[in-house]
Formats: sequence, C-alpha cells, structure tokens
Amino acid sequence: MSKDRDRTVYRRDGEWVNKRNDSDRASSVHGTQKEAVDAAREMLQNQHGGELSIKGRDGLIRSKDTIYPGSDPNPPKDREH
Repeated sequence: MSKDRDRTVYRRDGEWVNKRNDSDRASSVHGTQKEAVDAAREMLQNQHGGELSIKGRDGLIRSKDTIYPGSDPNPPKDREH
C-alpha cells in the first residue's frame, strides 16, 4: 500500500530523479544516484517518514527502505542497512 509521502529514485534520460509517488513532476534531478537517494531520504525525514524505493539502471526495484519516523507494519530482518 503506497502512501502519498512515499518516494522513488530512478534513472530518466541519463539523470537520477527523486519523485514523490503521488506527484506528476520530479521533486529533484541529480547527476548521481547517491545524490538523488540522499535528497529523497532528507525529504522523507522532513515529511515525518515514509517508504523509499530505489530502482537500478534497468528500472527494477533494487532496494526499499522505511525512513524514520515512518512505521513499517511488517518489519523484516533488515540485512541491507
């Protein structure tokens, strides 16, 4: 279930986009994936948390993370972070 404050980072036209899932436009565009992920994390923390999905160059989701103070209803044993 996607909440309106959740964000996705993905590649578009050679740049990395940080986009809120309920928005039509990108919140920010960056030269590297790390810059886009850092911006998305900061925005989620300022918006009281949520889910961050990161897509790789192939467009497939490679990582998902719940940003504090968001709550994960079914928290897995996180081996990534």
